[in-house]
Amino acid sequence: MLRDIVLANRSYRRFVESEKISKETLRDLIDLSRYVPSAANLQPLKYMIFNEPSRCAAIFPTLAWAGYLTDWPGPTEGKRPSAYIVILGDTEIRKDFGCDHGIAAQTICLGAAERGIGACMIGSIDRKALSEALNIPERLVSLQKRLFSKMLVLTATSSIIEMLKTSTMFQRGSWTS
Repeated sequence: MLRDIVLANRSYRRFVESEKISKETLRDLIDLSRYVPSAANLQPLKYMIFNEPSRCAAIFPTLAWAGYLTDWPGPTEGKRPSAYIVILGDTEIRKDFGCDHGIAAQTICLGAAERGIGACMIGSIDRKALSEALNIPERLVSLQKRLFSKMLVLTATSSIIEMLKTSTMFQRGSWTS
């Protein structure tokens, strides 16, 4: 069962923007991260969730999509995320967040995959523009080079598992050529 969830999880970069994800679902996904390891069990991570079209529209331009695909500016309208989870580190709790955000983000992504929700972790963020767009408190923002914040973009799509089963690269638990 866990293997199936891990195999269903991948970095989605095209979404079904019209399929909404409830705040309750986003909270349930974040709740999973409370049960994973955190350095010294300090749990310095904070989460902001967004599923309103206007807020999603404000977040989208602050992200860089698939940097190695220089001719692709990211998903077009209609294929953009319908929800975002912003993971931040609280500098009043801890100055260094180690890999806590990565563990939390992967756990949330696996929870999303289990529910048939596509997700993508994005670390390439214009943090200053994002902070301004979302009014993020300064103690949760660091514009230093050290990456501590992560963005998860999500969209509900019931066809993710079916898409993977019929993929030319992956089919029913085995790779095809």
